[in-house]
Amino acid sequence: MQGLTEHVLRHRRIVGLIWLLLFGAGAVAAGQLPDRLTVDFSLPGQPGSEAEEELIAEYGVSTFDTFVPVLTVAEDTTVQEQRNEVAQVFDRLREQVPQARVVDFASTGDERFVSDDARTTFALVQGPIPAGFGPGLETAIEPALAEAAESAGLDAQLTSYALLAAGGETEGPSVLVETLLGAIGALAVLLFVFASLLALVPLLVAAVSILTTFLIVLGLTTLTDVSFVVQFLISLIGLGVAIDYSLIIVSRWREERAHGHDNHDAVVIAMRTAGHAVVASGGTVAISLVALLVLPVPFLRSMGLGGMLIPLVSVAVSLTLLPALLGGVGPRVDWPRIRKEGVASRGWSAWAGAIVRRRFVAVAAAVVLLGLLVAPVFGLKLGQASVDSLATNSPASQAVQTLRSGGIGSGVLTPIEVLVPADQVDDAVRAASEVDGVYTAVSDGGGDGLSVVDVVPVTETVDSTSIAVVDAVRQAVESGTEGEVLVTGAGTGVEDYFAAVYDNFPYVLLLISLVTFLLLVRTFRSLLLPLKAVLLNLVSLAAVFGAVVYFWQEGNGSEAVFGVVATGAVTFWIPVVIFAFLFGLSMDYEVFILARMREEYDATGWTSQAVVTGLGRTGRLVTSAALILFFAFAALASSPGTDIKVLGTALGVGILIDATVVRALLVPALVSVLGRWNWWLPEWLAKVLRVPASPLAPRGSG
Repeated sequence: MQGLTEHVLRHRRIVGLIWLLLFGAGAVAAGQLPDRLTVDFSLPGQPGSEAEEELIAEYGVSTFDTFVPVLTVAEDTTVQEQRNEVAQVFDRLREQVPQARVVDFASTGDERFVSDDARTTFALVQGPIPAGFGPGLETAIEPALAEAAESAGLDAQLTSYALLAAGGETEGPSVLVETLLGAIGALAVLLFVFASLLALVPLLVAAVSILTTFLIVLGLTTLTDVSFVVQFLISLIGLGVAIDYSLIIVSRWREERAHGHDNHDAVVIAMRTAGHAVVASGGTVAISLVALLVLPVPFLRSMGLGGMLIPLVSVAVSLTLLPALLGGVGPRVDWPRIRKEGVASRGWSAWAGAIVRRRFVAVAAAVVLLGLLVAPVFGLKLGQASVDSLATNSPASQAVQTLRSGGIGSGVLTPIEVLVPADQVDDAVRAASEVDGVYTAVSDGGGDGLSVVDVVPVTETVDSTSIAVVDAVRQAVESGTEGEVLVTGAGTGVEDYFAAVYDNFPYVLLLISLVTFLLLVRTFRSLLLPLKAVLLNLVSLAAVFGAVVYFWQEGNGSEAVFGVVATGAVTFWIPVVIFAFLFGLSMDYEVFILARMREEYDATGWTSQAVVTGLGRTGRLVTSAALILFFAFAALASSPGTDIKVLGTALGVGILIDATVVRALLVPALVSVLGRWNWWLPEWLAKVLRVPASPLAPRGSG
């Protein structure tokens, strides 16, 4: 690290020029990237995904989102009396949106497409998989439907699960706006921490890191598909991570200058100490995201790849551009120097001293708090948010209410598509119609080899309890027909995801924990500290999931804060993403705190002094870094979609829980309780890891 820093300082202008060029290229790439990202939630090799591929091949449409146009006739008439006008509306829709498949009352003759009061009818409309993030097929359906309905004198509405989840918005949330919101919050925290123009330096490092990562991801899109979610993760997590890394280094640089070192030596010492911690921290974040790379789910893999790049790029920028800036203009921008770094924070030192004196009380208090947060996790239900928890005031939601008032359930939003040989259609329709929980089953023919049977359940098939009807339909059709039966739809997507991800996730979790443990053993030169760090991370994650269940799934506060009623389930992909990001991000703080404690212990030989000085020096920084990430995730939670709100709040709350209850209370208390055993690393293991051994200190020595 010292050699790298010396090299950077000697060539700081060249280093700055290189990053300036990458910054400019990244700015150009950021404008081009959204058009290159994909919306692909397929699960290759899973039964539902294979059936989806057959549906696309046969009909050119997907069950990615089923649009439901709702037509209502005047009060003095019925759908049957205006059957021709209704049919003309949907025929006009077929003409205007030829890429869509439309199933309606006229094409099936099924009376279940008409409401109980005989005034409302609906259709099922499916189109190709969206080519990108943002407005999709609804932009073609809405004007065509409105024009045709108006000319026929009918009232028209449009709904779908995706429209409900987006709050009725057809435009996606702006990456730039959300990043700027997070940056404003970060700047406020940085001004408090530095009380000088140095607050702008971490923001500059973050900007370079984010745009450089965009440039790399743009190159990756030529080799593989990258999910649209990646742009949000890079912007907001990159904002937090890059600022965190530069925050710890710049603070250490100021501290060394306050101790009398000249600028050159202060930069070198800061990089040798804080820079070393940043490398370890970035490594743990990147390793945690391997969990997404090894899962057989393309969109999760792309999220893992994009997410893994941002800490690695942030580390690279922090180890090169940051020392170049500090070595050049650092002293000049450190103005006005209101806050002094010569001594540790008095408040945090006093807090650490109190924990050392009451270590067992502190452990008990932290365990009780975490226990209360973890308790709800045992009621975790995976799937997708219920229709009731989605937007309640949007036009899409009003269309659902129109259907429900006519006796038509929300299952129309998640139809089950059954593909059978063309000569087996009638038998398949009959078998599916007799299944409990099915509202209706129809087929309008079509298909050269396979015909599709549209099975409409009574309620939406979105979680582990409501998808039972999917299996029942599959078994009934297989028993009542001959030949191959393929089933796809929203419900099969939930089933496939469980099989593809959660059946193997315990092994992935074990692998990630083991690799992280070995990396931290080498970083801390200890066996016990890394083991404690990994275990506490898992407990912290359990607390986050418990909070998500309590707040979102059970609805204790979600309606008051966000206007969203209980979701009934946590969207199946969210827990994996939460784990992948929080496991590494939370370890950031563990590394920063314990690395400083290790340094102080090596200097003094006393655990109590190491705890007090280590937390006194890092407590304010860790809390500030957590606030910065919290603001970034709060910006993410401002998106209209319920799933993104859940993800943003989960990540934000997780960071706060980890930085307060875990790192600021439980970690120093446990280090104080374990005493000399914290620092022990056997000689044989030290040789394997190529680090100095750390013998167990004599009893009573520290």
